[in-house]
Amino acid sequence: MAIPGRDPQPPTELTRLLNEAVARTIPDRKSDPEWALAKPNQKVDFDATYQVDRQGSDIPVWSLRPYAFLEAPETRPLTVNPSLYRNAQLNMNCGLYEVIPDRVFQIRGGDLANISFLEAPGTDEIVVVDPLGTMETAASAMQVYRSYGSRQSKWIGAVIHTHSHVDHYGGVRGLFRTDEERANATIFAPEGFVEHAVSENVYAGNAMSRRAEFMYGALLHRGEKGQVDAGLGKSVPVGGTISLLTPDVTIDSSLDGQTIPVGPLEITFQLTPGTEAPTEMNFYIPAYQALCMAENATPTLHNLYSLRGAQVRDAKVWSQYLRATIDLFGQDAKYLFASHFWPRPAGDSGTEIVDFLTSQADMYRFLHDQALRLANKGYTMLEIAEDLQLPDSLSKQWYNHGYYGTVNHDLKAVYQRYLGWYDGNAAHLHTLPPEKVARRYVEAMGGALTVVKRAEVIWGNNQATVEDYRWAVEMLSHVVFADPHHEDAKLLEAAFLEQLGYQAESGPWRNYYLAAAQELRYRPVPAPKGKKKAKAHSIISDDVIDAMPLEMVFDYMGIRLDGPAAAKLPQPPFIQIFVTDDPTVEGGNADILLRVRNGVLVYTQLSPSATRDDPPSAVYRMTRAGINAWTLGTAPKDLSPADLTILQGTIKPISDLNALLEPFEPTFPLTLP
Repeated sequence: MAIPGRDPQPPTELTRLLNEAVARTIPDRKSDPEWALAKPNQKVDFDATYQVDRQGSDIPVWSLRPYAFLEAPETRPLTVNPSLYRNAQLNMNCGLYEVIPDRVFQIRGGDLANISFLEAPGTDEIVVVDPLGTMETAASAMQVYRSYGSRQSKWIGAVIHTHSHVDHYGGVRGLFRTDEERANATIFAPEGFVEHAVSENVYAGNAMSRRAEFMYGALLHRGEKGQVDAGLGKSVPVGGTISLLTPDVTIDSSLDGQTIPVGPLEITFQLTPGTEAPTEMNFYIPAYQALCMAENATPTLHNLYSLRGAQVRDAKVWSQYLRATIDLFGQDAKYLFASHFWPRPAGDSGTEIVDFLTSQADMYRFLHDQALRLANKGYTMLEIAEDLQLPDSLSKQWYNHGYYGTVNHDLKAVYQRYLGWYDGNAAHLHTLPPEKVARRYVEAMGGALTVVKRAEVIWGNNQATVEDYRWAVEMLSHVVFADPHHEDAKLLEAAFLEQLGYQAESGPWRNYYLAAAQELRYRPVPAPKGKKKAKAHSIISDDVIDAMPLEMVFDYMGIRLDGPAAAKLPQPPFIQIFVTDDPTVEGGNADILLRVRNGVLVYTQLSPSATRDDPPSAVYRMTRAGINAWTLGTAPKDLSPADLTILQGTIKPISDLNALLEPFEPTFPLTLP
C-alpha cells in the first residue's frame, strides 16, 4: 500500500465507523438542551463576518470568517467527531447577548473567553467582567456594546478579573479610550492575581506558548480537516497586544463572602483558589439573583491538567468549592453566567442551576476519588486512565462532555498531583531519553523499513482498531526520533495522528493531533542539538514586565542562565546594581547584588546598612526601564546612559552576565527530535 501523501487524508474506515456511531447519539437542535440556552436573546449577531484587525493594519488578530463552513446546520463531516462538531457549531452563537434584561449583557465569540457588562438602573456607570485576551479584541467588544441601543454614554466604574489566565485580563487597557477613563475605573481581582498572571506567562512561558499553539490549533487552517473549535471557544487571538494593570482592590480572605460596592452594584465574592486557576473567584449580584461562575462551571468537562502545560489542578478542592457555591447562592440564584459558553437560568423548575453545579461538582469528585481508589490498589497512571469512564448519570449530561478536558488526561492529572511522574516500576525510574531509546527500539524491531511496513499493514487494514492506530503512532515515532530524515515514517505517522484527531471529541486533543501531523509533514528536519541558534525572542509584554517585582525579573534571568557554562567560569560575574524609579519597590529604589555561583544566578537585595567583605567587580546605576529593556533583549552596552550608568569598573562584567543568558526559540519542535 502506498504511503499517504502530505495533504490531509480522508477518514479511514475505522474513523468513519466511529464517527457514524457518535452521530447517531447527537440530538437535533430542537431537542438539544444546550441549543435552547445558546441561541436566545442575541442583540448583535457576529455570524461569520466578525473580524478584529491589528491596530493600523488589515492583519486579523481575531476572525470568525474562516469558520463560515460551520454555519450549515446539519453538516456533520466524518473528518470531525460529530459531538465536537456539535460543540463547534454551538460556539458559533457569537455576538452581544442580553443575559438579564437591561441588567447584564455579554459578548461571546469576540475572543476565546466572554466579556460581560453589568449595568444598574438609573446610572450610566457599568462594571466590565473579564476583558478578553488582547487590547484589540477588548476595544472592539467595547465598541460593539456601546453601539447597541443608547449606550454611548456608558462609562466603566469597575473591572473584575475573575482569575489569572490571560484570556480574562490581557485586553484590559483596550477598554479605555483615555487615561482619564482608566483613572475613573477600579480594578478588582482575587488575592495572588498579579503573581500568578505574571509567573504563568514568564517562568515556563516560552514552552507554554509553543504548546498552546498546538492545543488551540492556532497554526492550523480552519475547516473540516483542520481546526474547528478549541472546546472552550473558537480559538485564541494571534498577534494581539496583551496588557496587564495592577488591581486597585484585592479580594482576600477578609472580603471573601462579603458583599461590597463594586461600581454601581453590590457584589458578593467567593474566593476559589486552586480550582481552574491558582487564584480565582466566583461572584453573586444579590439585586439580580445572578451568579457568575468565572471558569469554574461551564458546559464541558474542564482540564485538571492543561495540555499547554500548567500546574495540576485540585479536583477535590474544585468539587468542594462548587458545593460551597450551591450552599451560598444556589437556592437564590435565578441566573448563572460564566466567562466561557452561554448562561443558564434556574428554569421553570427552579432547580436547573443547582442541578448543573451539583453534577459538575460530583464529576470532579468522581475523577478524584476513583483515580486514587485505583492508585491505592496498585494501578499505574496509564492503567487508571485507559478504561475508567464517568457513570452514565454524569456522562449523559451534555454539559459534562469532554470538549476541553477529557476523562483520560484528567485522571492522569489526579495521579500526578498525588504520586508524581513515577509509577513505582524500577524499570521506569531511569529510562533512556527519546532519541537514544528510539534507535534501540527500531533496531530491536528489525530496522526502520520493517517498522514502517508493519505500520503500513495497519493503515491498510479495515479491521484495525483505535489501539492499532495508537500503536502505529508509537512505533513510527521511534523511527522518526531515530532518523528525522525518514520521510515515509513521518508521513505515515502524520496520517495516523490525523485520524486520531478526526476521532477526538476534545477540541485540544484534535488540535494537538492535527498540529503534530502538520509538523511532521511540513517542518524542515531540525538542526543537530547544540548547533541550533535560538532567536532573540521574548514572550513578555511591556505590561507584564512592568508588573514583575525585581526578584521575579531576576528569577527569570536565572531561568535563562546557561548554568553548565557559567559553572565552568574561573571568575563568574558578580555585580552590584542601584535600581531607580522602580514602582514595585517601596520608595522606588533598590540596592541589589547579582552573583553567578555554582551555575546559579543569586539575587540579593541589600539593606541600607549592609556591609560586604567581598566587593563586586562592577557597580552600576540602572533605571527600572533599563532593567526591563535588558530583560526584553537589549544588550547592556546598547542601553542609553540615562538607563545604565557605570559607577565603578567597566561594562564588561554585566556584558559577560548577559552573554550567559540564553534567548528561547519560540517554535521548537514537539513531534520531532
